[in-house]
Amino acid sequence: MKIKRQPVDPEGRMPLMAHLRELRNRLIKAMLGLAVGTGIGWLFFNPIWTFVTEPFTRIDPKHCINNKCDLVVHGIFDGFFIHMKVALLAGAVISSPIWLYQLWAFVAPGLYRREKRWTYTFIAAAVPLFVAGAALAYVTMDKGLKILIGLAPGSSTVLVGVESYLGYAQAMLLIFGLAFELPLFVVILNMAGVLPQTAIRRYRRMLIFGIFVFAAVATPSQDPFTMLALAIPTVVLFEVAELLAYFNDRRRANAPDPYAGLSDDEAAPLDLDRIDAELESGGRGGRGDGR
Repeated sequence: MKIKRQPVDPEGRMPLMAHLRELRNRLIKAMLGLAVGTGIGWLFFNPIWTFVTEPFTRIDPKHCINNKCDLVVHGIFDGFFIHMKVALLAGAVISSPIWLYQLWAFVAPGLYRREKRWTYTFIAAAVPLFVAGAALAYVTMDKGLKILIGLAPGSSTVLVGVESYLGYAQAMLLIFGLAFELPLFVVILNMAGVLPQTAIRRYRRMLIFGIFVFAAVATPSQDPFTMLALAIPTVVLFEVAELLAYFNDRRRANAPDPYAGLSDDEAAPLDLDRIDAELESGGRGGRGDGR
């Protein structure tokens, strides 16, 4: 039986249901990658657990029992959930190249072929940025814990549950890692022609203020040190993203106009890059941006 293909839109557009099907496929692939990473995290639970709990062991032991800080397990089934949470945390980091690629692959069909060549550059930048954000969170976790636990009265004993600590660690690692991706998305939107550098410059103060507000609200400890540890590097990365957007817009402005010098009744030259991109995206169910 011959499979009937959907006719290709000359402007490279797709129906809403086709967009939703593509989003579903991308999510399934990302979840499969996360599942594989979680399985690896489960197999190597012990070294990962030692690594994750290292910041807790560096806090001031004066509030702990017998000057030794240990995490407390409260329930019978907590052991299983601890393994699962640690495995998921490790799986999110291990599978980051997969789900970051799926995110980019969902956006990339809306770009021209010459812009799709940035795919490997995106992955090469996204993964180190996520890991760098998670590493910064790991380094600053003990500082936030010291501030929070140090607020306990001097005569009190602090018993920190494993579930509470893992929730704090997961939030710190994921929030820092994802926050470091925000400037990269600024560059992507600029490459797609959605966010010009002039708009970034116009709203720079508001965007920087928003970064500090996000850091104050998103960090689980909400102490000033952790907020600044997240906000300042993100602002620096945002300024780098704006600089890249400036050079990209300047490159586009200096590019020769293929339609310059043509009269109104003269045929325009074919944009082969655009035609190839539309045929390629139509043949594999991709998307265009209608430009």
